[in-house]
Amino acid sequence: MGITKLQLYNNALLLCGETFLASTSEAREPRRLLDQVYDVNGVDACLEQGQWWFAMRAVQIDYDPAVLPTFGYRRAFVKPSDWIATGSICSDEYFRSPLTAYVDETGYWYSDTEPIYVKYVSNHTSYGGNLAAWPASFANYVATYFASRIISKLAGDKAAQKEAIFGPPGQPNRGLLATSLHDAKTASAMTQPTMFVAQGNWSRARQGNRSGYRDGGNRGSLLG
Repeated sequence: MGITKLQLYNNALLLCGETFLASTSEAREPRRLLDQVYDVNGVDACLEQGQWWFAMRAVQIDYDPAVLPTFGYRRAFVKPSDWIATGSICSDEYFRSPLTAYVDETGYWYSDTEPIYVKYVSNHTSYGGNLAAWPASFANYVATYFASRIISKLAGDKAAQKEAIFGPPGQPNRGLLATSLHDAKTASAMTQPTMFVAQGNWSRARQGNRSGYRDGGNRGSLLG
């Protein structure tokens, strides 16, 4: 489990049919191209593609009193600087009560509920930005993505490698880029505990809010 930057680069070069790097400072064009992808949010682009368990961070966010909305929801909540994609927003710290009354705008969430509890995909160096914590399936996907970004810039006939990465003409779902993403998402989903749908207000009202029906949906049984 886990990968180094050099291993990531060399895995991408393997898919491109290129010679491996001896270090991430080697003076070769493939390394410079890979640096460009890495430095211009290449990893973030991959993190955006799924709800990765190893990159998921849970936080409580208090509203920002310096932001005063002129209409609509009264409270503004600043998105964390390491936010990549939202997993869930809830009104409770156990993430049993999904928050539906909010607006998502650039840099902020707006709601009347305070505080809010958010699970999100993070690129922080302790989460998604920590290459050492990446599972093999995600590392394979990132290497394939990097390869897809540089292969057209590499010298030589790369037709076979391009078809392997992008798939045969008209069949992108058969290419490594698509299949590695699918495999990574499947592996990530399999690591998560079984979740149960939270009861709605109407369902709870019919049951009279009896004991045992107020656990927000995490009941340990698929039967209500």
